Amino acid sequence: MSPRQHCATARRLAAGARSGAAGGPGAYVLTGRGIEQHADGTDTTTAAINLALLLGLPGTAHSGYGTLTGQGNGQGGREHGQKADQLPGYRKITDPAARAHVAAVWGVPEAVIPGPGLPAVELLASLGAPGGTRGLFVHGANIAVSAPDASTVIAGLRSLDLLVVSDFFLSETAAMADIVLPVLQWAEEEGTVTNLEGRVLRRRAAVPPPAGARSELWILQELARLLAAPSLFSEDPETMFDELARASAGGIADYSGLDYSVLDGEDPAYWPYPAGSTGTPRLFLDAFAHPAGRALLVPVAPRPHAAGARAPAPLLLATGRLLEHYQSGTQTRRVPSLLAAQPAARLQLHPATARDLGIAQDDPVVVTSASGEARALADLTPDIRQDTVFLAFHYPEAGSANLLTGSTTDPVSGMPEFKTTPVRVSPVSSPAAGAERLEAVA
Repeated sequence: MSPRQHCATARRLAAGARSGAAGGPGAYVLTGRGIEQHADGTDTTTAAINLALLLGLPGTAHSGYGTLTGQGNGQGGREHGQKADQLPGYRKITDPAARAHVAAVWGVPEAVIPGPGLPAVELLASLGAPGGTRGLFVHGANIAVSAPDASTVIAGLRSLDLLVVSDFFLSETAAMADIVLPVLQWAEEEGTVTNLEGRVLRRRAAVPPPAGARSELWILQELARLLAAPSLFSEDPETMFDELARASAGGIADYSGLDYSVLDGEDPAYWPYPAGSTGTPRLFLDAFAHPAGRALLVPVAPRPHAAGARAPAPLLLATGRLLEHYQSGTQTRRVPSLLAAQPAARLQLHPATARDLGIAQDDPVVVTSASGEARALADLTPDIRQDTVFLAFHYPEAGSANLLTGSTTDPVSGMPEFKTTPVRVSPVSSPAAGAERLEAVA
């Protein structure tokens, strides 16, 4: 977008904020995974929040800021403490008060709660390394396809002493496991989901599971029993939700006033929902969560991009999704109609770029980066920049986009840099297709 277009967009957002404050249609700034998956993704997201605050969107009816997660219950999982540095309720695992509170709920000494774990990319880099991770339990993730620098991850998985995978299909990662535990799909299990609004929804099982499949709660309970800690775990979803409600009390995402009877009622339930309240459908209407009650703008300074430190390459690769597939494709590649619509990896590139490279529509091409190479069919489209190519990450083996991505991450969030990988593209018949991979330089 040009500066003129940016200004026009800002004016429309500001008009929406004024309209929302007056009870009419509002305006929203929504960001997704794309802007986050850079080495400076936190800065970009912070800038988007600053823009929303300057326009007066948060704390205004019908307006605000939101970030879309990449999975159905991505937000709920984070609120429940499914991060290596957090406890339930968006509490930091290093916060002494939070540690004491959660330890009391769990009935364990505070010392039993560990410190922060490794971020995901750092954890995967430690697989099989001297002094690193020797055993791994993977819950429903196909990291052999979805993780950055996939060839290094695959080598790490193969070097483990023990790999256990729980999944409902035999994914590429599960196929490498020493033990595979079949688990329930979403329609076969009970639980809750939290959406972008902070609305907590109860989800009921729609169909019975196949024989032999177990819930992940059952698996964790059995694992606890074998480790002589059976009293700390339950396989009953309602019991676990009640525990979450107690553990989150006083946190940002406070569920302490919620139980299944509230979720089964007619009124929607939004966190924070402390005990004795009726929830919070709209945040920041009266004040922001700072001592003075005011919002804070966080300064963002441009930084040299990590891609600039690599060897020169004519093109930048962005990875992402297609409408017909989901994540690593473990589920959607098994649906005949979806696979027929997008059966193989296709590299999107601009017609002018393709012409310069001697590539025609549907030609097989080789894409090479500092991490490795992948193969795909050319898909020419004028909707992409001439200096950029796009490859979906839903496919395994030679078509895996993450054979090309590296292990660079955002220093704050730990998010991999999936959107800016220097690459070269060659027709399969070209001598350049067999050339050495790009080498990273200091």
